[in-house]
Amino acid sequence: MPKIITSKEAAALIKSGDSIMFGGFVGCGTAMGVVNALAEQGTDNLTAMCNDGGRINADGTFYGIAPLIHNKQFKKFYATHIGINPEIGQQMKEGTLEVVLVPQGSFAEMIRAGGAGLGGVLTPTGVGTITEGFEYVHSKVNIDGKDYLLLKPLKADFAVIEGFKVDKAGNICYHGTARNFCPLMATAAKTVIVEAENLLEIGEIDPDNVVTPGIFVDYIVYDGGNK
Repeated sequence: MPKIITSKEAAALIKSGDSIMFGGFVGCGTAMGVVNALAEQGTDNLTAMCNDGGRINADGTFYGIAPLIHNKQFKKFYATHIGINPEIGQQMKEGTLEVVLVPQGSFAEMIRAGGAGLGGVLTPTGVGTITEGFEYVHSKVNIDGKDYLLLKPLKADFAVIEGFKVDKAGNICYHGTARNFCPLMATAAKTVIVEAENLLEIGEIDPDNVVTPGIFVDYIVYDGGNK
């Protein structure tokens, strides 16, 4: 059974040098309670894997993992695009943040491979481009006359994801597009932390609506509902 903890207790589990997969697509599906607690804690030298760097709102507030970008808590950042958060580009120019760009579909498949114990992913995406020289590309392979890139799996120390409904056994139901990368990330990390928007008793989620079984979840974060 996963342990139920607060966002601050979840942040305390993460140490300098750890790698973290963050669910979310421009903040949708990001565990904001844990992100904000981690920003307050100030843990740095982290490696992040997330679709993007969140965004800075018009009023100067942060959404998604943008608070962690702003605090310069990452040393390395795997992402599919970074244009929404200009601070990422600034830190790249300063040399304080190493950014590894990954095609979005490849990113998802590399995480899936990491969770499934596969040796890699074969894809034609990126053949003949600068992608061939990226660190996550193992080699170029020709199969039946067509070239593919063999991409390495992605794994992490932690996955920090959000669930719309989470029961006390850790079973997760997602809401709409907030699902995004969360189910894949839950399989590809040593420790999985899910922030519950609604915490339910065991049996209150229809089994047909469970996307991530509780067997994958180590900790449930619940601060009494903070959405």
